[in-house]
Amino acid sequence: MTDTLLPADIDALAKRVVEENAAAGRKIVLAESCTGGLVASAITEIPGSSGVLDRGFVTYSNEAKMEALDVASDIIETFGAVSIACVWAMAEGALKNSNADVAVAISGVAGPDGGTELKPVGTVVFARVVRGQEGDPEGELKSFGDVGRGEVRRQATLCALELLLP
Repeated sequence: MTDTLLPADIDALAKRVVEENAAAGRKIVLAESCTGGLVASAITEIPGSSGVLDRGFVTYSNEAKMEALDVASDIIETFGAVSIACVWAMAEGALKNSNADVAVAISGVAGPDGGTELKPVGTVVFARVVRGQEGDPEGELKSFGDVGRGEVRRQATLCALELLLP
């Protein structure tokens, strides 16, 4: 019987996220789409996570992004849900609707369907917003390739956890 639900690499990184954010006195919030709560799940596997994780939003549908995170419909209509503009808005909405110090948002095309020529399967976008920080939020687009739904979600979870490190 194992003591963890998730793979060792995710578990080890989640442990660092909890320990380092606790040491920094930081609370975190997540806005997840293609990862479906995996990042929050990884964090809550770690003892002491309640001192770090404020909350998580799983906003899989466009409607959920607009209703729970205040993402403007024109952002989704103009740029799509898998866009830096959308994850910026998701991260900002998560921060606004939480007591956290830092927000990370994730949206992507895990596959096997849903890819387009411009946004093929394996395309995932990330954003991080820190409360009180001036300027644009940090945003990043990653192309993991058509490596399978589980692997896209695993790699996206690892990237999001990295972004949560102080």
